[in-house]
Amino acid sequence: MGPSSDEHDGAEAVEEAAETAVEQPGFHVVARGGFLMSGIVHVLIGWIALHIALGIPGSSADRSGAMAMIAQAPGGQVLLWAGGTAMIALALWLVLRAWFGARRRTTKTAAAGEAARWLGKAVAYAALSVTVLRFAAGGSSSTSSQTESLTAGLLGTGTGRALALLLAAVVIGIGIGYAVIGLTRRFLNQLDRSKHPSIGIVLRATGIVGYTAKGLALVAVGALLGWAGLSSDPQKSTGLDGALHTMAGLPAGKVMLLVIGGGLIIFGVYCFLRSRYQDM
Repeated sequence: MGPSSDEHDGAEAVEEAAETAVEQPGFHVVARGGFLMSGIVHVLIGWIALHIALGIPGSSADRSGAMAMIAQAPGGQVLLWAGGTAMIALALWLVLRAWFGARRRTTKTAAAGEAARWLGKAVAYAALSVTVLRFAAGGSSSTSSQTESLTAGLLGTGTGRALALLLAAVVIGIGIGYAVIGLTRRFLNQLDRSKHPSIGIVLRATGIVGYTAKGLALVAVGALLGWAGLSSDPQKSTGLDGALHTMAGLPAGKVMLLVIGGGLIIFGVYCFLRSRYQDM
């Protein structure tokens, strides 16, 4: 037996209410704060990466290192609470956009692609919000240690090693995707061109350089994860921090690290600008 007319009308009413709520200016203001927090995190990771390239000791060049730096700064806890809340709002907005965007597609393939596109971003921001709020509450965690522990669990069996290699390929693929988005300027498609028909050169330049640099960083992470899978050594997979430290020890690695670190800072600047120009 299918749903009754009343149930169908009720579901439509809930959906319309959700769509109305997510379109409220106040909700957009909070959600845009998620891009600002993401920008701060990338700027700090890039700054730490520059320190690694120059041989200056400091925090881990990953999300946990960036969160620790914010938490230790004056007013850092307040910023973390505000940023974590904004990222939750942004993740919710992305989930609803995935739902409503898929509903408007005329074919199942197009609907699935639309949903996957936005849900992937929602998961990324939701995961980052968990890290931010954990530090806001006074907790801490090491992204590198978590990555190594996860990899150790996978490398215990042949199936696990295959999954680790698959995960490495996915991360490398995502990294290549970021670089392609930057080099082809596809990031401009996510900006509101109707209200801002003339996108400035600063926004274009930070997007091109930032997306490309983040893509290179993710490719490095994926390569280390793949190396760990091939050698069955989880200590070789320590996330972004481990990838950047490994890069620093390679020939011309410090130069590459300076480029990536500077690029991540530029990507953070792009996130600041995106908070205003994002099509919502």
